[in-house]
Amino acid sequence: MSCLSMQGVRGGYSEVDILHGIDLRLEEGEIVTIAGTNGAGKSTLVKSLLGLLPRVEGAIELSGQPITAWSAERRFEAGLAYVPQVANVFPSLTVRENLLVVRGVKALRQRMDAVLADFPALVERLGQPAGQLSGGERQQLAFARALMPSPKVMVLDEPTAALAPSLVARVFEMVQALPAAGVAVLMVEQRARQALQISDRGYILDQGRCVLDGAAGELLANPRMTQLYLGGH
Repeated sequence: MSCLSMQGVRGGYSEVDILHGIDLRLEEGEIVTIAGTNGAGKSTLVKSLLGLLPRVEGAIELSGQPITAWSAERRFEAGLAYVPQVANVFPSLTVRENLLVVRGVKALRQRMDAVLADFPALVERLGQPAGQLSGGERQQLAFARALMPSPKVMVLDEPTAALAPSLVARVFEMVQALPAAGVAVLMVEQRARQALQISDRGYILDQGRCVLDGAAGELLANPRMTQLYLGGH
């Protein structure tokens, strides 16, 4: 059973469709990358998964449960986590407060200690406002916050955006570690080539349609896909 799936998903704003029949699946323990040019529909797809798109048709399932009609809050409670591209921490709150403010977590402080074991750099910053963290530390905090409720699936929206090149590798290392923690990953990423190198599979979107999907290695080896959608070497 897929832990996340979309079947024939269409949707958009008002009467205008941005997505045109998307089929997608994410299996347990997988990292799957969604790539495509600007305007391909990647952000709209993410909104449809999170329950933030005004109009959605088709089937979306989380661990076999239909969630198309669910609110964003109910999806979160059922195990769908999200790390947005920007505004992914509360800058005026301390690191500790950012972690403890997450709702619906049992044994909150014990869970925080367990999560921080994978982010030792944050332990030294617990009393520091998140707005004072470096870009890499802020992204670590965003990952840690998303892990607090023990999610089944994490959706990442451009996790390396606006980061210095020296920090990009660290972020991809954090992504690679998520399946070992029991979290499957669906990642939208402009650095598609690097993202696919750490992924199991990928989907290429163009104008709201999936034009190709397959094993990450096959996509990287496809000259036409590389030229059109993945950028040069």
